[in-house]
Amino acid sequence: MKNLKYTQTGASLIEVLIAILILSFGMLSLGGMLSVSVQLPKLSAYRATATNLASSHVERIRANPDAFVNGSYVSGLNETSDWSFSTIALTNPCQFSGGTQCTSTTLAAADINEFRNAVRRELPAGDTIVKCSDSPCLKTSYGELTVVWQEPSTLAALDATSADNCPSEVTTLYASPKPKPRCLYVRFKVE
Repeated sequence: MKNLKYTQTGASLIEVLIAILILSFGMLSLGGMLSVSVQLPKLSAYRATATNLASSHVERIRANPDAFVNGSYVSGLNETSDWSFSTIALTNPCQFSGGTQCTSTTLAAADINEFRNAVRRELPAGDTIVKCSDSPCLKTSYGELTVVWQEPSTLAALDATSADNCPSEVTTLYASPKPKPRCLYVRFKVE
């Protein structure tokens, strides 16, 4: 009887090493997908928060159309140098007993103050812009509301190459080392 020699000694070890290499590439891509899946709910929560805040402010404007027509709701970015997390104090609060009586203008100032503080509280480095599409503004004019915030710098795949729906006031304030701002643009009619 002949004695058979195995000429392929060590081949199974190479096959195992190749299988481990292929498996490690799969696990690496799975880890990248996991980090994106953890980030995306937070980023979509910012957009949902901005939508809710914008909707609330549009309803306040619709409740006070005279102040919108006279330009009391029109506002630009609060700080021209940079966005901040600080809240804004109302200088002339609208009160029903004692102090300043409520007018359409003081009510608009209180609405703007409350809206801006809510945006700054709930969005990272949040701010707002409210414009009227016509000059002079009429009750039939369209209003334009933009909520601006800066998302934390995340994966390069999530960082946009340009700011989304941001007006020129916002994009000129953007400095290169910071993440690009995110904007929610809402066009509404008061009447």
